[in-house]
Amino acid sequence: MTSDQRFTVDSEVGRLREVIVHRPGSELSRLTPTNVDALLFDDVMWADRARDEHDLFAKQLVDRGVTVHHFADLLAEALEADGARDFLASRLATPERFGPMLSGAVAELVRTYPAAELADVLIGGLTKRDVGAWLTTPSLLLRSASPDDFILAPLPNHLFQRDNSAWIYGAVSVNPMAKEARQRETINSRVVYNFHPMFRAAPPTFLYGNDSAVHVPATVEGGDVAVVGHRTVMVGMGERTTPQGVEALSQRLFETGTAERVIVVELPKSRAFMHLDTALTQVDRDAYSVYPYLPDTLRSWHVTPEYGGLAFHENDDLFRELSYALQVDQVRVLKVPMDRRAAEREQWDDGNNFLAVEPGVVLGYECNTTTNRYLSDHGITVLPVVGSELGRGRGGPRCMTCPISREA
Repeated sequence: MTSDQRFTVDSEVGRLREVIVHRPGSELSRLTPTNVDALLFDDVMWADRARDEHDLFAKQLVDRGVTVHHFADLLAEALEADGARDFLASRLATPERFGPMLSGAVAELVRTYPAAELADVLIGGLTKRDVGAWLTTPSLLLRSASPDDFILAPLPNHLFQRDNSAWIYGAVSVNPMAKEARQRETINSRVVYNFHPMFRAAPPTFLYGNDSAVHVPATVEGGDVAVVGHRTVMVGMGERTTPQGVEALSQRLFETGTAERVIVVELPKSRAFMHLDTALTQVDRDAYSVYPYLPDTLRSWHVTPEYGGLAFHENDDLFRELSYALQVDQVRVLKVPMDRRAAEREQWDDGNNFLAVEPGVVLGYECNTTTNRYLSDHGITVLPVVGSELGRGRGGPRCMTCPISREA
C-alpha cells in the first residue's frame, strides 16, 4: 500500500485495519410502534442497552487491533471543513423536501448550528417541537404538522454502516439506497468522504453515487457487495440491489480499473434475503458460511468488460466460480445441518452475517449457538458478540461495519 492509498479493502477476510461504525444515538430513541415499519425496523429497541452492546462490539474490534472511527464524529468533524455546510445545504435544504418557505430556514440552520449538534440532527431527525423559534416561518409544512411530527425524519439505519457506502479495493461507492427511509444517509456519507480531512488529504476514487442524480431504480447497497480479491467483486441482486444498479456499478469498476470481474448472485426477493450477507459470508480464505436452505436453483453470472460495454455469462456453479476467483482448489461451503425452522430462526438473528477480523477469525452474534459451534468444529474461531438488542435491528456484525482498510 502506497502512502496515498491508506484506504483500500482488498478482501473479505484479510486482516482488518480500520472500520467506520455508528454508535446508536437519539435516532434509536425515536423509534415507536407507529413508525418502526416506515423506518424499516421490526421492533422498538431498548436504546440504552443497544448503545451498551455497541460499545462492547467496538471494544472487541479495538482489542483485535482494529482502528474504529465513529460516523457521528466523522460527520461533525467534516462539517467544520470549508465548503461542507454549503455542500450540505444545497442537497438537504431543498424546496422539494421542506417547501420553498421553510427550506431557507433549514439552510440557515445547516450553516450556523454547532457541528456536533448538527450531526445529531442529521442522524437523529427534527420534530416540529424541536424547530422552536422557526415556528414564525410562514410554512404550510409547519402549520399542518403536530408538535411531535418529524420535519426531518430520523435515520436509525445509520447503525448499519455497511450499506450506505462500500470500499472496493482502492475506490468507494457511496450507494444510492433502495428504500426512501435510507436514501438521505447518502448525503451524510458524501459530506464525510468529500470534506473530512482523513479523506480529503487524498481524495478517493468514487465509483458510484457521489452526485445528486436520481439513481432509483439503479440502487446498490453495501450488504450486497463482497470484495473477493484478485480484482474480483461479488454482488447480490435482490430486494435492495437491482440489475440496473449492478450494471452501473460494474461499468464503473471496469472504467476505473478497480476490478476485472464481477460475480452477480440472484437472491430471492424477500426480507429474509435482504442482502447477500444474510445468505452467505466469507469466513476464511477458502470458506463461506451459507444459509442451509439457500435455493439450489440460485442463479449467478460473471460480468466482464467487452468493447466498452459489459458481457454476461451465466455460471454453472457459483462456488466453482468463487474457487476460481479466490485461486483455491475448492471452496468449503459450510452449511449447518439443521431443520428448516431452526435455520430460519438463526437466519432471522443474522446467523450467517459474520465479520472477519483476520482469516478464520470472525465476529458473530452469540445467540446463534448452532451455527457458531458448527463453524468452530470446522476450524473457524467465532468471537461471540452480545446482541440481544442490536440484533433486533436485523443486522449483524458485518452489517454494522464499513471496512475502509483491510489487507488481502
